[in-house]
Amino acid sequence: MNRSVRTEIHVPFRTILILAGVFLLGWALVSIRDALLIVFLGIFIGLVLEQPVRMVERRLRLSRGLSATIVVLSGLIGLTLLGLVLLVPFVEALRDFLQSLPTIVEDLRDSDTLGWAGDGQAAGNVQDGADAVASSIPDAVSSVIGLAGEAFGVFIVVFTVTFTALFFLTDSSRLREAAASVMPPDEATRWAAVWERITVTVSRWAVGVVIIGAIAGTVQGVTAYLLGSSFALALGLLAGFLDTIPNLGATIAGFLLSLTLLAEEGLTAALIMLAVVLIYQQVENNLLTPSIQGRATNISGFLVIVAVTVFGALLGVLGALVAVPVAATIQIIIIEVTAARRERLDTLRAAAAGGTGGGPAAAAAGDPA
Repeated sequence: MNRSVRTEIHVPFRTILILAGVFLLGWALVSIRDALLIVFLGIFIGLVLEQPVRMVERRLRLSRGLSATIVVLSGLIGLTLLGLVLLVPFVEALRDFLQSLPTIVEDLRDSDTLGWAGDGQAAGNVQDGADAVASSIPDAVSSVIGLAGEAFGVFIVVFTVTFTALFFLTDSSRLREAAASVMPPDEATRWAAVWERITVTVSRWAVGVVIIGAIAGTVQGVTAYLLGSSFALALGLLAGFLDTIPNLGATIAGFLLSLTLLAEEGLTAALIMLAVVLIYQQVENNLLTPSIQGRATNISGFLVIVAVTVFGALLGVLGALVAVPVAATIQIIIIEVTAARRERLDTLRAAAAGGTGGGPAAAAAGDPA
């Protein structure tokens, strides 16, 4: 006789509420992701400017709010003036380079050096990609930089990010005090030190990125110009920008510059360009980066690749740029959270290494009790 067995699953009402709350929270975060990105940018810029604000506050003996206002508005005015002077020629140079990509790729396919790959499927795909990129670049500079019909939106974003950074800098000390007020004194001191390390990390990274990127772009752009490239300015801009992406960026830049010089000036110029890129990378890795950034963002190459990939997928180019300081911040927090456990494990390992002669059984046998 067959008897059916009915299985009943009881889900507590509290679990249903928790799942519903998680779903609603996720939906809310997705709905306001643009606003969250603006807030993130404002806080990030505030962390970058924390050290300059402290310097102004200390040297000019001004209040925190006035020092933050001077630094933020000076930076905004400086970037605006720099953009008015350099933005149009830089964009024109990049536009001309991108629109010339099909010709550059075709010259490479027809060259004696890479002619063997000219009829392959991969070469055809590269040619199609270059054609697609060139056709998507408008001729008008205003359209390239996205100002056609979007000036007001850009102004609102810049305004919001600027004042988010300003108010964050002004209120950061009160925010730290509010957080410390709900912690035991030891924990408050501990996390204040962590906050200081994060601030120094982000600030050093930002300074290092600007200086090292400018040096990389100048060196490689001038080299391309001396070798006869008609796209020297665009190549220098690409080299400087890509150099801000750790590990991957410099490799991509060297690849692009060498192939462009190969198409324009031949194998000798391409080899010289490649040699300059390789030599500069050694100078940057062993001299410039340690001197400018120190060990502020000292994370493993594997974590850098993972961070650039993940944050690049989430936030695009912006995510790839901020991946290193964000990953370094996460690393600082994890190290601090696990510090006590690591100390206990080190103590246990030291005890085990020092007690190999007998262990607990031997200690018990020798106990006079």
